[in-house]
Amino acid sequence: MTASTAPTETPEQTPPPAAPETRAERLRRRLLPAAGAVLSGVLLYLGFAPRELWWLAPFAFALLGLVLHGRRPRSGFALGLLMGLGYFLPLLSWTGVDVGPLPWLALSVAEALFLGLAGLGIARVSRLPVWPVWASGVWLLLEAARARFPFEGFPWGKVAFGQPTGAFLPLAALGGTPLLGFAVVLSGFGLADVVRRLARAPRTRDRALVTAAVLTVAPVAAGAAATPLVSTEAEHGTATVAVIQGNVPRMGLDFNAQRRAVLDHHVRETLRLADRVERGEVRRPDLVLWPENSSDIDPYTNADAYTEIEKAVKAVGAPVSVGAVVEAEDGKPRNRQILWDPEKGPGAFYDKRHLQPFGEYMPYRGFFRLFSSDVDRAGVFEPGTEPAVFAMAGTGVGPVTCYEAAFDDVVRDQVNEGAQILSVPSNNATFERSQMTYQQLAIDRVRAVEHGRAVLVPVTSGVSAVIRPDGTVAQRTGMFTAESLVAQVPKRSSRTLATRLGVWPEVLLAGLGVAGIGWAIARRRAVTGG
Repeated sequence: MTASTAPTETPEQTPPPAAPETRAERLRRRLLPAAGAVLSGVLLYLGFAPRELWWLAPFAFALLGLVLHGRRPRSGFALGLLMGLGYFLPLLSWTGVDVGPLPWLALSVAEALFLGLAGLGIARVSRLPVWPVWASGVWLLLEAARARFPFEGFPWGKVAFGQPTGAFLPLAALGGTPLLGFAVVLSGFGLADVVRRLARAPRTRDRALVTAAVLTVAPVAAGAAATPLVSTEAEHGTATVAVIQGNVPRMGLDFNAQRRAVLDHHVRETLRLADRVERGEVRRPDLVLWPENSSDIDPYTNADAYTEIEKAVKAVGAPVSVGAVVEAEDGKPRNRQILWDPEKGPGAFYDKRHLQPFGEYMPYRGFFRLFSSDVDRAGVFEPGTEPAVFAMAGTGVGPVTCYEAAFDDVVRDQVNEGAQILSVPSNNATFERSQMTYQQLAIDRVRAVEHGRAVLVPVTSGVSAVIRPDGTVAQRTGMFTAESLVAQVPKRSSRTLATRLGVWPEVLLAGLGVAGIGWAIARRRAVTGG
């Protein structure tokens, strides 16, 4: 009988300890995402005017999505902040013209903090099913927030304003700037999900990959499908409109330092236009549009200004919308557009409703004076409270003064008030030859498509333009030249779906962000037991 041999146990094999991370690997692990975040911001900026590289935006968000996916919220905030700095520092560089770098840096950092919060939220929702949808909602949520807070918000730089042309633009007529921006962001995040899944399993063709591909392509397809909504039809005939750019005697904050010089420039250019009309070189305009601040002194209280404007209006023989700084009936200064009739003189008016903080008024002046004495150069204007449409030779003209064009509600109010065409009188002389005027022109082009209206842009120093309802630029001037544009534009009264829906697209799309964050937090609590 042989003794049985007991089986011997094999000792548990423990994996060899991982090699310690080298300093170079640690730096690479930290720096590559940071560099990717900054690069995504720079790519988004490069798509903005004066360039027309609208297609860069989805790639910027694809890179941002790859950087943020699966990150912890704290890391997401830091990366979103870096993306914001890479975006806003070059985009808003014009805010430092003539006042130094402090306002530019402060504004850029403040706006970048919103993108930091967006990065935090996107990181939160990036582990959810169909995460690009929730992440795009988070982006829209933070865009909506920074368009309202603080100091009535600063919507400049919304993703939609980088799309004055291209495949996504028709969506503005369907859901306004919120839907247009959401589509761009969704396409980019969808592309990030496609790249991520292919990199992880190149031969896999699972349902999630197909969904990511659909999310990438669907916004572009939706833009193509929405193209028939964009119309340039003249529903009530056409109006012959003259846009006056009188130029200014000097660039910078002191553009109006010489009394009445800016007004004289615009009177002179209007008289020159009247001579061209008499010689038969151009059609006689039905109405004439002057820029914001085209009268640098109050025509209500200065007889010489009144006389000069009256002379120009009678010479051209058409009603003129005159931009002036005035003292209102309550004794407070207003940035006003005045409807000046060749027979009746000054009549209806529109007071700018959204004033530019730190420019037209100074919040917390005493506090900010601690950082710079330039705060005392800011104005003390009071905002208007009501929309107003000018009846000019049978045409309803809705003024939207300069900075206001960036605010959805102001433009929409003027269309709902009955504007058949929109006018965006502006004064960009304080920003010299910076990219600001081109960025504003891009905003105006998006507004044309959003509301189906021709948009006329009279600017003191350029670039003035005539924009068709499809967003294309029919005519434009140079910068710091005295010129006038005369064009026939369609009068339209139908309202796009975007106009009729109002704020609801923004509410619903931002709601996706809120829902996604809530779902992500609930899932996290369920996993950790609360």
